[in-house]
Amino acid sequence: MAFFQSPPQLANQFDDDPLIREYLAHKLGAGDLAKLEAEYRELGELAAKDLYRAMLEDRLNEPVLTHWDPWGHRIDHIEVSPLWKRAQRLSAEHGLVAAGYESELGDRARIHQFALNYLVQASLDIYSCPLAMTDGAARTLLDAGNQELIDRAIPRLTSRDPEQMWTSGQWMTERTGGSDVGKSETEARKDGDSWRLYGTKWFTSATTAEMSLALARPQGNGPGGRGLALFYIELRDDDGRLRNIEVNRLKDKFGTRKVPTAELTLDGTPAIPVTGLENGVKNITPMLTITRTWNAVAASWLMRRGVALARDYARRRHAFGDYLINKPLHVDTLASIAAEQEAATLMAFRCAELVG
Repeated sequence: MAFFQSPPQLANQFDDDPLIREYLAHKLGAGDLAKLEAEYRELGELAAKDLYRAMLEDRLNEPVLTHWDPWGHRIDHIEVSPLWKRAQRLSAEHGLVAAGYESELGDRARIHQFALNYLVQASLDIYSCPLAMTDGAARTLLDAGNQELIDRAIPRLTSRDPEQMWTSGQWMTERTGGSDVGKSETEARKDGDSWRLYGTKWFTSATTAEMSLALARPQGNGPGGRGLALFYIELRDDDGRLRNIEVNRLKDKFGTRKVPTAELTLDGTPAIPVTGLENGVKNITPMLTITRTWNAVAASWLMRRGVALARDYARRRHAFGDYLINKPLHVDTLASIAAEQEAATLMAFRCAELVG
């Protein structure tokens, strides 16, 4: 009979992870953990079974940009994969952003929020990217204290209703400066009582978002980061049309290919200053802090997924007279990898605690 190796399988990602259970028991306390355990277990089961299968089936699907409709109208529509559409609803319903801003757990809200994401995101194929920027935008607007924008955007960025929740982009990078954003050339021009942006953004992730925070230089401002201002943009009008924004192309990237990262031209895009007309790099720093924290925790949940698959495979793969899990050298290797993963997880969650 022909042999076929049985593939690795995932167990419930909450029940199968003693580290996260012990960490949450320590940080949340037995009472609060008991209230939250059912949701953790639900997400752990989704991540191990239904969502994991969906991710494997969806693995070759990538975002598609359509510049024109059949009648010759420029639409620049980006179609994302079925898994990403499902991820958007799940993210709202389970509060993958909202949980960090809810008051029931006080200063432990971030721990709960990142625990939810840690358990499920490895099966959502980098949907954490738009969520990280959404979280970062919410924190930035709250820190800036612009009440008009807070009232407009925060209820949407932190909504648990999939029909109401917004995601946010982060538009900084340009061809001239790359990571040296002080060299940005996008210009902000006064238009009566309003502002409009003109320029090209070279690398804009999650371009399907409803809003974005962007850096631009108001006319007359000096060079460098101090001369940049932070602006709030809503991408589409009430009819769903982009507001003087052209999507030039999607990036042909080496990795994170599910993420619709694009090059954009802003040609009179309406924008609102978030806080003042200078120090834009300083004012967008809360967004960078939050997104980098997400990246750290994301690395830990991907490490955890690798350990889970490797450990299960070791129980299934029979070679040289025994299963790999019974080979001392193989077990030593797994233990070494698991130790690094656990250390990384605790460090990343410590960062989340400090962000608050």
